[in-house]
Amino acid sequence: MIDWRLGPAIVLALTGCVPAAAGPASISARPQPVRAPVQPAPVPVQAAPAPLPPAVITIDGPFSQGGLARGTAPEGTVSLTLDGRQVAIAPDRRFLIAFDRDAAPTATLEARLEDGRTARRTLTVAPRAWRIERLDRVAKYPVPSADFQRRRPGELAQIEAARAIESPVEGWRQRLVWPVTGRISGLFGAQRIYRGEPGSYHSGVDVARPSGTPVVAPADGVVVLAAASPFTLEGNLLIIDHGMGLNSAFLHLSRIDVPVGTRVRQGQTVGAIGATGRASGPHLHWAMKWRDARIDPLLIAGPMPN
Repeated sequence: MIDWRLGPAIVLALTGCVPAAAGPASISARPQPVRAPVQPAPVPVQAAPAPLPPAVITIDGPFSQGGLARGTAPEGTVSLTLDGRQVAIAPDRRFLIAFDRDAAPTATLEARLEDGRTARRTLTVAPRAWRIERLDRVAKYPVPSADFQRRRPGELAQIEAARAIESPVEGWRQRLVWPVTGRISGLFGAQRIYRGEPGSYHSGVDVARPSGTPVVAPADGVVVLAAASPFTLEGNLLIIDHGMGLNSAFLHLSRIDVPVGTRVRQGQTVGAIGATGRASGPHLHWAMKWRDARIDPLLIAGPMPN
């Protein structure tokens, strides 16, 4: 039994209830301040690259057998093909193509760009109705003379070599004019069928005028062939290169006024109409080609002026 007369201190000592002393223990028990978690620095968001503009081949039309078209390749084009064959491109990206008399119903233009993209365009080539004449009682070929057989291979080699030249001239950009005006006596593409066997089609346009009538250049160009003597079929033959694979041939001339290598301007006199070679009378036979494609001068120059 505790004697409460001993006082509070004595009582506490006896019971083991000692009051907590002030000191480090009481300090560590204080609540610590709460620190906010460290946020990571924001990662800058890069904007998505702007989409490239579509690569488009622009070209005039409509397109038809024996026709010609000019166009513009997309910016950055490093290669342009027509049905897999290379097409030349000018520094301003302009180009020229044409379609043979017997061209297929469709053709494909494809441009390859320096960034790896490609642009493709399918062209619909309209067929044309050609003038066909059937001669059931006439043989297809007359028997060629020995002189013709001897001379013809060399003549064809000269023509092929001349047409393979592509001069750095700009006549292909121009709207071509008629080298002579008059009555059209023969149409491009016309063909005769001899006893059921097709003959060669007419490869140009014939314009009937008297001998000596001046013939002018339909566009700027360079003379790449001026026959020194009449060829067996073409007579006095002149070929002018207008650039980009486009050229004009003038057959049966009575004279040639410009030598090989001459740069001619549109409208400049280059010769005169005649009846040399295999011709039934005086006329100009104007033939045009783009590379291997034979094309119709009537489509290129437009209707004959009055």
